[in-house]
Parts: sequence; C-alpha cells; structure tokens
Amino acid sequence: MQLEPVHQDFFNEPTLSFAKKLLGNILVKETPEGIAAGKIVETEAYCGENDRAAHSFGNRRTKRTEIMFGPPGYAYVYVMHTHALINIVTEAEGIPHAVLIRAVEPVIGEELMFARRGKDKKHTDLTSGPGKLTKALGITKADYGRPMFEKPLYIAKGKPVTEISSGPRIGIPNTGEAKDYPWRFWKTGNKYVSR
Repeated sequence: MQLEPVHQDFFNEPTLSFAKKLLGNILVKETPEGIAAGKIVETEAYCGENDRAAHSFGNRRTKRTEIMFGPPGYAYVYVMHTHALINIVTEAEGIPHAVLIRAVEPVIGEELMFARRGKDKKHTDLTSGPGKLTKALGITKADYGRPMFEKPLYIAKGKPVTEISSGPRIGIPNTGEAKDYPWRFWKTGNKYVSR
C-alpha cells in the first residue's frame, strides 16, 4: 500500500463536515521503528469560541491552544491522563476549531502497534480510543504543530465512508448543552469505534 500525504487544500472545510470527511482516510506516522497507519473510523468536532467543551472556548488563547488559532491542517496534540490525543486544526486562521481523531482501524504496522500497546491486547482494542491509537501509532506530544500534509505524521487518501452515525461526544464534563451536541461521528457498525 503506497501512502502519500494529502494536499494542504484537503483541510479547507468547515469543522463539522471535515469531521465526517476524515472518516475513511488514513492516519499515518513514520518513525525509525517503521510505519504505522490506521483508517479513521471515529472523530469528534470541537467548534472553538462558542463550544464550552473546546479548549479554545471564549477564544481562550494559551501556549497549549495557540496552534488552534493558526491555519487548518496542523496537529493539535495534548496530553490527558498520560495519553497523547491528536486533533487536526480546522477553519481559517484565527478561528480556533479542531477535530479529534477518536479511533482508527489498523491497516499498516500491526506488529509495531502490538509491540507498543502490548502483545496481549485484543485486535479490536488496539486502536479503539484516542489514547490507544496515539500509543499504537507512536504519536506523542512532540508531534504538536506538525503539518498533517507532510511526512512523518500525515493524512493519506482513503475511501470515503457512506454510512456515518453521529451522537454526543464522549467524556465531556458538565459543560451545559455542549455535552449533548451530536458532534461525534463514526463509521456505522465498525468494530474499532471506541466503547
């Protein structure tokens, strides 16, 4: 399977439609140990300034959220409970939106993923969550700010997903109505979707 980064133009899309468009495309990380890649099967959209669940709610600009205010197509990676989570910045510069990649289905480098996650893991448990997939693919806090249209961390073209389900985002604290927004999208029936 030959994987090449998508063009930067791929990321020029409104956040909610981009969260759906990402499904079926491939998240790739190249490291000295090898290449690990997975087909994106679950995402969550975070719509910045008016979204109480977003780190950039109210245009909160900090060292951590700074990348969200830049142009689309860059990696916003942060650590939560010792796990790195990867988001892709969306919208025009100055509009701090992003899409979290919640789950992928392994397509390349499964042995490497098992080495990183543990040989005893069930195949479907390998990448079925945002912290699991970053560990399996070797994505770390050091990937913060990387362009997702250049190696070593990038999106490669996959097959569009036609059957998409949506529902509330997971693990949102008490943020009023924001916790009920149906901004989580997944490939209907895919066994790698989290929970």
